[in-house]
Amino acid sequence: MDTDVVIAGAGPTGLMLACELRLAGVDVVVVDRLGERTGESRAGGIHSRTLEVLDQRGVLDRFLALGKPELVGHFSGLYLEFDESESRHPYPLTILQPVIERLLEEWAGEFGTWVRRSSEVVGVHQDEAGVTVELSTIGAAAPATLRARYLVGCDGGRSTVRTLTGIDFPGTPATMTSLIGDVELPDLPDDYVWGRAGQGGHFSAIAFEPGWHRVITSEYDHVADQDEPVTFEQLRESLVRLIGTDYGMHSPRWVSRFNDTARQAAQYRKGKVFLAGDAAHIHFPAGGQGLNIGVQDAVNLGWKLGSVVRGHAPESLLDSYHAERHPVAERVLHNTRAQAALSRPDAQTEALRDVFASLIVFDDVNRHLRHMLTALGIRYPAVGDHPLAGRRVPDADFHTSSDASRVYELLHAARPVLLDLRGSALVAATAEGWGDRVDLVEARCADDHWTVPAVGEIPVPTALLIRPDGYVAWAAAAGTPDTTSLQTALTTLLGPRLGRMAHSSR
Repeated sequence: MDTDVVIAGAGPTGLMLACELRLAGVDVVVVDRLGERTGESRAGGIHSRTLEVLDQRGVLDRFLALGKPELVGHFSGLYLEFDESESRHPYPLTILQPVIERLLEEWAGEFGTWVRRSSEVVGVHQDEAGVTVELSTIGAAAPATLRARYLVGCDGGRSTVRTLTGIDFPGTPATMTSLIGDVELPDLPDDYVWGRAGQGGHFSAIAFEPGWHRVITSEYDHVADQDEPVTFEQLRESLVRLIGTDYGMHSPRWVSRFNDTARQAAQYRKGKVFLAGDAAHIHFPAGGQGLNIGVQDAVNLGWKLGSVVRGHAPESLLDSYHAERHPVAERVLHNTRAQAALSRPDAQTEALRDVFASLIVFDDVNRHLRHMLTALGIRYPAVGDHPLAGRRVPDADFHTSSDASRVYELLHAARPVLLDLRGSALVAATAEGWGDRVDLVEARCADDHWTVPAVGEIPVPTALLIRPDGYVAWAAAAGTPDTTSLQTALTTLLGPRLGRMAHSSR
């Protein structure tokens, strides 16, 4: 084998996956067909759950230093409020995609992983032992090959890996066309907020950087050829059609096109090949969810691939990637279709929008939509019926004999953690045999209750098994813990018991 895993695509999903695999001690090669990053900034923000994931790895400060928190969000342009009790990072962080990619690539470089650019995947051949990846490289006389145990396609909505692997990509076709560009917009009114409806569509202008605006126009019932070149003049003309003016638009940095096509890979795994990010799902970019679910795909898949490659978990663990992440993206496609429909410029939709706006002010509605967009409401299948089982663990404060003072600090190494908050000898004894694969941490939590999104306040559990991606695989309430279910969770997560437990009081 040339490497353990080949990752095709050096966007946020591919780069995050590379870092996750390197944390697990897995060899990685990242290839990308582009010679350099484009600088195009389609995505412009990070939601709460992705901020938490970066915090779990100890790198969040790098992103906070270059981003700006936004105190409100929206569902189809209707404002949402956030709750500071639900997360240390309740607000979206405005930060452009090229900055996110640069920070992730720098982090990958700290592990000795660099992107092999100008290398396009042109062939995929897999067998029981692994995958042979053919690469066309600029300047090379013939395609090169890489042999790996696994291949992950993070190569975008038109994924070559998906096509070559023969994975279906069903969904719904486009019903509208949007143009996007970063431009100077000197004549935008001082009272402009967020977006405005126009004749046959709507537009928005967002000031990401001083002097520059991200302009997006959307015109319904017209679908442009996605292969047709996009020009600045098309963006300007679209804005004039919608509003009657171009607000003095000039000096474009870049322009592009998208639509509301919504498609999802029928399977996220086929043998030794996986899909993640836009290669697995595309949708209308309403609510800024695309980059976020791609990064979270990577974090879900990364620890599982790492565990299997290192021999710490059975191959069957990899099947849970599709089982857990496919429904998440399916819900995102559903809510972005709804957001696109709520933006249609006709009298019927306007009436529906008014009704929806009257509902969104209710706390329960606001909370439901907020959890949907931020991914704080996700629940995966887990062992037991504890309200935390399958949900992301809160970043609670606690006391230990080491430097760690909150839960997410325990996850910097991307290893499973068995957190014992009552000093139960029974928990430690039950976990004997998985010491090479899980960290046992004894701590004391001063709180009586934790706030859990989509659940509310719950009593602090006495013990919990936390996956490397920050989701709870098992939790125990007050009283004697169910050791049988703990053994089941450990076996499901890590495979059969082997050695002895390495005790820690971090």
